[in-house]
Amino acid sequence: MKKILIVEDEQKLSRVIELELQYEGYETKIADNGKDALRFMQEETWDLVLLDIMIPELSGMEVLRRLRRTDDHTPVILLTARDQVHDKVSGLDLGANDYVTKPFQIEELLARIRAHLRRPIEVTRKSEQLTVGELSVDLHTRQVIRSETEIELTPREYDLLVYLMKNKNIVLSREQIMEQVWGYDYYGDTNVVDVYIRYVRQKVDKEFDIPYIQTVRGVGYTIKDVSK
Repeated sequence: MKKILIVEDEQKLSRVIELELQYEGYETKIADNGKDALRFMQEETWDLVLLDIMIPELSGMEVLRRLRRTDDHTPVILLTARDQVHDKVSGLDLGANDYVTKPFQIEELLARIRAHLRRPIEVTRKSEQLTVGELSVDLHTRQVIRSETEIELTPREYDLLVYLMKNKNIVLSREQIMEQVWGYDYYGDTNVVDVYIRYVRQKVDKEFDIPYIQTVRGVGYTIKDVSK
């Protein structure tokens, strides 16, 4: 039985979510503030966390920030009444896997949950690396190096780079990138992919002579191994 932590201070909403999840066969627990949420995360192992941004004592963003210091794997879906791009991007930058804007249909939330629980946690060996030319990524330590220079990436930028490198020399559409990196079929504007490609380029390509990340007009993006 999969375990889901519901972090939500609106009692009626958290109860509705809990009942729906239990009906679907999930084990659940509710935290109505950030401090309890962190305590539950430390005391137990969760398959997925539903995390409201606006909660008392510690904000959802702060809970997420602290969680990701020690846990890169547990899927986190943000629940927010805010429909601002900045809030969504901030949450994704901190390591959230997905977000749902209130009010939402419970069927959509359940579909997002199923999608994330289907994704296996990647288990890597200490020595496993991806390389493209002089760019390398250690999948165990998450260290990114180009030409002996270490590059710092946010969790979302790292996931995007890894997906490109795993598919080097293959042109990937924005929809493919969105589904694989963000973890669900995205039905809205895919401009967020362009934004994150720009972020990664600034860090991986800008200071070097040869750009690895290429735009294929009308299709999407690829990372090219120029040594091939």
